Amino acid sequence: MSDGDQSERIVQTVQSAYRNSQPLCIRGCGSKSFYGNPVVGAILDMSGHCGVLSYEPSELVLTARAGSRISDITRVLAECGQMLAFEPPMFGENATLGGTVACGFSGPRRPYAGAVRDFVLGVKCVNGKGELLSFGGQVIKNVAGYDISRLMTGALGTLGVLCEISLKVLPKSEAEITVVQELNECAAHKKMIQLSGMPLPLSAMSFSSGRFRIRLSGTENAVRAAKSEIGGELQDDGKEYWRLLREHQLDFFSRNQPLWRQSVPPTTQVENLGGDCLIDWGGALRWIYTDDSELSMFEKTKQSSGHATMFRASDAWPNDRFSRLDDAAMKIHKGLKSAFDPAGILNPGIMYSDL
Repeated sequence: MSDGDQSERIVQTVQSAYRNSQPLCIRGCGSKSFYGNPVVGAILDMSGHCGVLSYEPSELVLTARAGSRISDITRVLAECGQMLAFEPPMFGENATLGGTVACGFSGPRRPYAGAVRDFVLGVKCVNGKGELLSFGGQVIKNVAGYDISRLMTGALGTLGVLCEISLKVLPKSEAEITVVQELNECAAHKKMIQLSGMPLPLSAMSFSSGRFRIRLSGTENAVRAAKSEIGGELQDDGKEYWRLLREHQLDFFSRNQPLWRQSVPPTTQVENLGGDCLIDWGGALRWIYTDDSELSMFEKTKQSSGHATMFRASDAWPNDRFSRLDDAAMKIHKGLKSAFDPAGILNPGIMYSDL
C-alpha cells in the first residue's frame, strides 16, 4: 500500500470511528502495550505506515513515518555518524518511532542531551475528527506560537494519531567510556549530585547493587581528563550495560513484581522514597519495587515534587497508573482532549479512567 493510501486509510478509519463513537486503540508493533491503563477499542494498526521520508545529515534533521522502526532509523543515522540523542528505550526489536514519541520515552542520556520532546521539530497527525493536521516543521529554528508538535509527545495518542515526525539528531561522540565505583546507595547519590555540578562530559549516571556507573562522552582529551579527575575502574562492557539498562534487561528488572517509575528532583534523598531502588538520570529517575500502596507511592512522590507511574503492573492492577493531576492541571488536560478529540475515541482511558 502506498504512502498516500496509508494516510487515507488512517484518515478514513478515524472519520468512521468519530461518526460512530467507536473507541480506537492506536498501535504500532505493541512493544509498549504494557504502559498505561488498558485500552478497549478497535485496533488502528500503524506498523505499515513506515519509512524515512527525508534525512539531511548536514542539517541534523530526519523525517520519518510513525510506523518506522527505531532500529532502522538508528542504523540510517549511524551510517553518517549521527544518533537519536535522547537514546530511546525500545522494549522490543520492532519498536516504532510513533510509539516512542507518543510514550515520551527517553533513555540514560536524557538529563545531559535532552528529552524526546526537545528533539521533536514537527508532526503530521490525525485528530479525533479525522482531520489531517501539520504542526512545526523540518528545520531547527521553526517554533512560533503554541508548540503543538511537542504537546503530542508523551500524550499516549490521546490527542491525535501520529503519522509523520521530524526530529533533530546529533553527531555521535568522538569517545565514550564507562567507569564504575563501589559505593553504597547514599554515597552514590551524593556523588551524583557532586558530579552534576562539575564541568564534566557526562552522558549517564546510574546506581544499583552497590555499583555506581558514570558514562563520559566527548572528545578524546575531555574524556581522558574527566576519567583522571573522577577516578574509578573502566568497565569493558560499558556500552552493553547502558543498553541493558535502557531496555530493562538487567537482572534488577526481571522480578515478577509491579515496577514503579518515579521522576523526582535529582537531589531528593533516596531514603525518602523507600523500596528496592535502581537510580538513573543522575538521581532524577528511580525504578522501585515496594510493598507500599499506590496511594502511598503517589503521595510520597508528590511530597518530593515529583510524579509516579505504575510502569509495569500486574494483570489484576485495578487503578490508574499515573499520578493524579491537581484540579487546575486536569482542567487544562480535559480542555486539550476536548479540542483535539471531542468524541473521546483516541486511546480512551489510557492515562486516566475518566478521560
